[in-house]
Amino acid sequence: MSRSHVLVPLDGSPLADDALVHALDTFDCRVTVLNVVTPLDASMSESGVLEPGEERRESARERADDLVDRAEKRAAAADRSVETAVETGDPAETILDFVGDRDVDHVVMGGHGGERHELARRLLGTVATTVVTEAPVTVTVVR
Repeated sequence: MSRSHVLVPLDGSPLADDALVHALDTFDCRVTVLNVVTPLDASMSESGVLEPGEERRESARERADDLVDRAEKRAAAADRSVETAVETGDPAETILDFVGDRDVDHVVMGGHGGERHELARRLLGTVATTVVTEAPVTVTVVR
């Protein structure tokens, strides 16, 4: 089946970078890279665990912009282009919403180890597990 729009969620990990390379090498269609900035609750900042709200948001946004810029450069090096998006929210929910709202017909993402007491999460990671389980489209997990 030919694809027309592939989504690659990026989180800065090596496996996410591998997922982008895989998508660019495999699919000759529109590719969108998405970084999801996760909002943190205020109590984490207030207790000193994280930077105060505005500084943390700015830092997270700069990191997101850097990730999508790197993805554009990686695509250009492969003589391709990618569309980019930065969204804020729960990563799994935001990816699933993006798929539904933007006519995505395939997701390629990195898998990560998660909680040790659940085999699926250990093999894929919590975000990847949720996307694989709930996405209405094919999901390729790069490990």
